[in-house]
Amino acid sequence: MHAMQYELTLPADYDTGIIHARVARVGHLLDDWDGLGLKAYLLRERGTHGSPVSQYAPFYLWNTVAGMNAFLWGGAFQGLSDDFGRPTVRQWTGLAHEEGVAAGAPARFAVRRRRPVPDGVVLSDVVREAVAEAGRLAREDGAVLAAAAVDTSRWETVHFSLWEHDTPKADGDLFQVLHLSAPGRAALPEGRQW
Repeated sequence: MHAMQYELTLPADYDTGIIHARVARVGHLLDDWDGLGLKAYLLRERGTHGSPVSQYAPFYLWNTVAGMNAFLWGGAFQGLSDDFGRPTVRQWTGLAHEEGVAAGAPARFAVRRRRPVPDGVVLSDVVREAVAEAGRLAREDGAVLAAAAVDTSRWETVHFSLWEHDTPKADGDLFQVLHLSAPGRAALPEGRQW
């Protein structure tokens, strides 16, 4: 499993209805993308749920590198780059994925938390804690899914979780899910990824 995200921070007076319309127009295009576990089309709006910014920030869990590369280099990503400029695309290696207790419910909100891995720690302890946290999140009321991943170029972990309600038991940035493309969600490996 591979995790990926890019963020488009929007001007304070940006009409986020444009993002809603864009997702309504193109969101379905990845509903059957080969190699994609899931793509959550995420939006947070300044002043809503404590967000300091308006941001469009899709989050992906990939089953295959080939599927991710086809998306980035095969033309699909070009449309976003043409419309908004080419964003930095963050990538993390998967550590864990767990379906939540509300796995069958629609995902309405997402939480993403990034944390640095401090110098001088035992890496196996950090990873064990990240995996345990993904499991804890998945067991919380309203959890649809939880995942953990690591970026070893920045030494940073990321926790990503989907929720059926806007009061998740997770710390981090809260996003509204505008659409969920999940053609390979059932194929995402469960549990620890090694």
